[in-house]
Amino acid sequence: MLSQQDMLEAERHGRQVRSIYVYEAPVRLWHWINALCMIVLAVTGYFIGKPLPTVPGDSTENFVMGYIRFAHFAAAYIFAIGLLGRIYWALVGNHHARQIFMLPITNKHWWSEVFFELRWYLFLEKTPKKYVGHNPMAQLMMFFFFTVLAVGMVLTGFALYSEGTGLGSWADTLFGWVIPALGGSLQVHNLHRLGMWIMMTFAVIHIYAAIREDIMSRQSLISTMVSGWRMFKD
Repeated sequence: MLSQQDMLEAERHGRQVRSIYVYEAPVRLWHWINALCMIVLAVTGYFIGKPLPTVPGDSTENFVMGYIRFAHFAAAYIFAIGLLGRIYWALVGNHHARQIFMLPITNKHWWSEVFFELRWYLFLEKTPKKYVGHNPMAQLMMFFFFTVLAVGMVLTGFALYSEGTGLGSWADTLFGWVIPALGGSLQVHNLHRLGMWIMMTFAVIHIYAAIREDIMSRQSLISTMVSGWRMFKD
């Protein structure tokens, strides 16, 4: 198993490195469960915000919106617990597990790499650079558009959930303060829904970037999140 420093050292001596173990099993498992939760939350959350106008049959025999709400709440619990587990693994896992939680914002070289990657994504650079974990631009985007946003979605989501569980419930005790802090229930609803659209937009961009890098940068991304190994194709 090679570290990023090992790879750089090998390249200096002209040796070709073809694979490096990057993402440990808990990170990979969390990634795919989290992706499934996001899909369920987005679809059910949309219908909760814009309920179906009608359903066929007698109302006493239908529980469509109830099932939709149950699926949303169940996925929310899994999403929140998974986020806590992912934070724990960032503390005990390898250094790649910490990338989406910690930004080296005081490192000038890191910022230069961020802007290089921006130019690369804008097709202004001809030759890509290779990274063992997330490239600096991906790390920056993951931090703001997933890590920070995910925390915000958990806070606003469980705050809205507390309205149903009632005053004095665990949800109200832990998250009830969010509603008055953000300006009321309607405002929290709007922010939660806006967060959903931002997260889904980022997910589409994330998938596009992963496929693009897999092809153009000659290094595996999608299969790396399955096997854990980053493959370099040159």
